[in-house]
Amino acid sequence: MKIDKRQAREVALQALYAWQLSGGDPLDEARAIEGYEESEFVKSLLKGVHDGAPALEKVITPHLDRPFARLSPVERAILYIGAFELAEHPHTPFKVVLNEAIELGKSFGATDGYRFVNGVLEKIAGALRPDEVAKSRNRIV
Repeated sequence: MKIDKRQAREVALQALYAWQLSGGDPLDEARAIEGYEESEFVKSLLKGVHDGAPALEKVITPHLDRPFARLSPVERAILYIGAFELAEHPHTPFKVVLNEAIELGKSFGATDGYRFVNGVLEKIAGALRPDEVAKSRNRIV
């Protein structure tokens, strides 16, 4: 059975959560998840976030209302995934990235954490993909 991108993001979130707490290899953390199926998309997310975490933190931090270190591990993981996708997967529409992050926040985060994540990722999308965001806003009447 092939894993879809939504499932891949859920696995990545769980693995990145564990990685933040343990400091282990996120791919090993993913492989420890019951029912995990190898996916190129999961591997891309995990490797991209792990290898690019300091750069991603620099992209995320200017859009926060608190220090990055004070975010919950779930919020950090979702923001890492969203910022990575916005930066490195331009074929994925920014609205899809935001919607997927919101769904992750609703499923795994604090009660209203998804709103915070959405607000931050909207700002990051505006900074990383200004033309796509502007085009989207111009369609709304």
